Amino acid sequence: MPPRPAPDLDRRRDRITHLARTIAEAEGWAAVTVRRLAGELGVTQPVLYSAFSGRQGILDAVALDGFAALATALEAVDASPLPRMRAYLDFAAAHPRTYEAMFSLPSQLRFAEEDADQPLARAFGALREVFAPHPGGGGDEAGAAADLRAEVAWSTVHGLATLQSSGRLPRERTQARLEAAHRMLTRS
Repeated sequence: MPPRPAPDLDRRRDRITHLARTIAEAEGWAAVTVRRLAGELGVTQPVLYSAFSGRQGILDAVALDGFAALATALEAVDASPLPRMRAYLDFAAAHPRTYEAMFSLPSQLRFAEEDADQPLARAFGALREVFAPHPGGGGDEAGAAADLRAEVAWSTVHGLATLQSSGRLPRERTQARLEAAHRMLTRS
């Protein structure tokens, strides 16, 4: 009998991540368990553990997948502040549990560091390019100022998304809030 082929771990991780995200969006994060994922995929729990060390690894994978999707959404619109802010809010509203994994659930992801995962850096870069398009990195003064401006912009739009998704801000004023934030953030 020929040996079994080695599993495609990237494909396995993608399937697990997609299923976890689908379940979470439909039923919330409490419904996402290793046992349930294994059962729905028709594999044993050890098979899941061959792809992820545990539930936290799965949550982090969903978050990274979310950051990649957010970056794609931001990059798909006009490279100016208002459309990017709108795309951000639309993403958060359309994928509330993924957004929760990205920002609210415990995470082992490294934010705001030189070696941040590529999807995180890409999403941040999509906002940085419209709010602080100055060249340079964290080492020079202009680059540090650009990063700071982008961080404040990200914090602002994140706050709007969080307050809106929790029902604490009326939806009918979304556009007015975006325009006010845009004026404040783009003022020199």
